[in-house]
Amino acid sequence: MTSYAELQGEAARRQEALAQKPLVRVGANMSALAVGALEVCRTIEAEVKRRGLDCVVEQVGGLGLAWAESLVDVTLPGGPRIFYSNVTPEKVSGIVESHLVKGQPLAELALGGLGERLPNGIASLAEHPAMRLQTRIVLRNAGTVVPGDVYQYVASGGYQALHKALTEMTPDKVREEVVKSGLRGRGGAGFPTGVKWNFLARSPGPVKYILANCEEGDPGSFNDQGILDSDPLTLVEGVTIAGYATGATMGYVFLRQGHTGPIQRTWHAIEQARAAGLLGKNILGSGFSFDVEVALTGDSYIAGEETAMMEVIEGKRAMPRYKPPFPAQAGLFGKPTNINNIKTMSYVPEIVRNGGDWFAAIGTEKSKGTALLCLSGDINRPGLVEMPFGLTLRQVIEEVGGGVPGGKRLKLLQTGGPLGGVLSAEKLDLPLDFEAMGAAGAILGSGGFVAADEDTCVVDLTRELVSFCQFESCGKCFPCRMGMSHLLEIMERITNFCGTREDLALLRTVGQNMQAGSLCGHGQLGFNPVASALRYFPGEFEQHIAEKRCPTGKCLEPHISPVRTHRAAAAVAG
Repeated sequence: MTSYAELQGEAARRQEALAQKPLVRVGANMSALAVGALEVCRTIEAEVKRRGLDCVVEQVGGLGLAWAESLVDVTLPGGPRIFYSNVTPEKVSGIVESHLVKGQPLAELALGGLGERLPNGIASLAEHPAMRLQTRIVLRNAGTVVPGDVYQYVASGGYQALHKALTEMTPDKVREEVVKSGLRGRGGAGFPTGVKWNFLARSPGPVKYILANCEEGDPGSFNDQGILDSDPLTLVEGVTIAGYATGATMGYVFLRQGHTGPIQRTWHAIEQARAAGLLGKNILGSGFSFDVEVALTGDSYIAGEETAMMEVIEGKRAMPRYKPPFPAQAGLFGKPTNINNIKTMSYVPEIVRNGGDWFAAIGTEKSKGTALLCLSGDINRPGLVEMPFGLTLRQVIEEVGGGVPGGKRLKLLQTGGPLGGVLSAEKLDLPLDFEAMGAAGAILGSGGFVAADEDTCVVDLTRELVSFCQFESCGKCFPCRMGMSHLLEIMERITNFCGTREDLALLRTVGQNMQAGSLCGHGQLGFNPVASALRYFPGEFEQHIAEKRCPTGKCLEPHISPVRTHRAAAAVAG
């Protein structure tokens, strides 16, 4: 392809041909595959072949409705799109017979529908409680386009932003729109994206790098993988626009080794974009050249720290670098570099296409746009949702997530990954907002929201979080290396009813030293879960220390970390 008009024309022809036949989409993201979506897809293909039906069966990403997997939707030519939830191979024959053969959707199996003139008994999916409050920007194509199919992506509006940037906007103007949008980093720090891009733009070339961070080792977080599973081209386009805006020449998508589906789909998307002239030399005849590759890391949580990521790409051990120099001055291979989380990059195409003011109109005064949240734990509707900033946590958990199962009471939310914090259920009326959550002792972080019911022991949960952080510390700096070990020793003493009141003061002293002296955010934020748990649940710590009992009964047996030191062992034994 030599022009965007030609690419649009080919995409339109393919979509028109696709619309002439019945279309069956099967969600094949990771959560769907875990409950047998691949077998469902194969059963549908076999049933269609057996009946001699002329229809198209596609594997797409997920809508984020993990509780509804396996999710299958059927669209007849000119008809609405009907979604069937919790589909098993045993249900396939009935769906095919009724919907594809007789043209009669099965209302009793349908979750909802999209389009005009929905059949009786089938409500609009957009009005479902799990979808009603969402504003889907990054997830706009999730579950609709085949991941990495450049023509389906273009047919849905993809690459309009890159074409607009290359033909109508200077790099300065692109950065201006991103600054105007108020977009902040979605990887945890919340730093203004446009400001960060300006740092790189001012650094001299000719070689500069753009890194998209999808290491995502946080327990309870899966939104980065969800993007790559469902619509990797929105990331590839965003990275390419970032390259144009900052004068960069190469981009890397940084993924954790073992996330097979997202890795394969990202590579496929890059290859399709390159074949269509959307990556490489002289993109769309504009004179701008830029390419993207995938870089992999091992199972190292600290590799998600921006400077440790650069070390890994250079073939070194994942350990943070000292700053300064900052990455925009001397980053990957000593060249100026910009690092953003892939969620951040995936907003860029829609911001450029619709303008910074459009994005800034969504959300709150300081937290613009939407947040991609991973709902898991004790919740009725787990999954990936995209919520506008400004809604309350109660709306997220109770309306979208459906509340706590079994009629039990919500006790706490663990937010932002293991370096985040815990919030008591009394804080559910807190707005979804960077500043509000930070002031409450928690962070939005990576977007993980783990709900815990009344049977959860806060002390034991805190110990587990500290244990994870201690195990994942790279050990480069003394405050984190020893501080994490000391926090774990103390938490194990308290969990095993061997703690004293002096241990509470000791926890705070160790935490303050870590915050002040650690090299990177892993140590600086490592005290967060302890601090927030002490803030909201002091009585539970008191029961473990003074009364030597756990109110939930979860701490009846010793909880000893496999990585404890000899001092922890002695404390528990004594």
